[in-house]
Amino acid sequence: MMLKVVGVKNPVLRLKAKPVGKIDKKVKKLIADMKETLMAQKDPEGVGLAAPQVGKSLQIFITRHKGFERVVINPVVLEISKTKSPHSAKATRGKGKKRDILEGCLSLPHYYGPIKRDQKVKVKYQNEEDKEITEEFKDFEAQIIEHEIDHLNGILFVDHILKQKAPLYKFDGKEWEEVELS
Repeated sequence: MMLKVVGVKNPVLRLKAKPVGKIDKKVKKLIADMKETLMAQKDPEGVGLAAPQVGKSLQIFITRHKGFERVVINPVVLEISKTKSPHSAKATRGKGKKRDILEGCLSLPHYYGPIKRDQKVKVKYQNEEDKEITEEFKDFEAQIIEHEIDHLNGILFVDHILKQKAPLYKFDGKEWEEVELS
């Protein structure tokens, strides 16, 4: 079943999500619904979706990008690199010049900004079969993981934009416009 992706004003996005106790039929149904919801996102297309984004305060997120698919439950960050990526990824802007890679969010569609994120992150988590996994993610995959873990901690990508004093852009399908943050 398709779920509604909540917007940035929904208070669930600012809560620290609750750990999943038991991976039962209800949790598996939520994961299946989240997968269907993420697959249906076309404008903009999504690469990850966290349970808080569909109104559920649970430590679950899914990813899907060019063969990189994960179901992550109760993640714990074990290590992060000291090296930051120059920018995070989602969309690009610019014409005839070096292009910045920008990060966006399904809860704030059509807004993007260049965020510096850790290039590597090592995470321990459970998958939907309740198997414990420890995995290291690099580059764009690390950025996706970090973005989704932020959602589980009540942090939005615009918080990083403000903290890093980076610009925020709105894309209307044709043109990029810098947005004033206050």
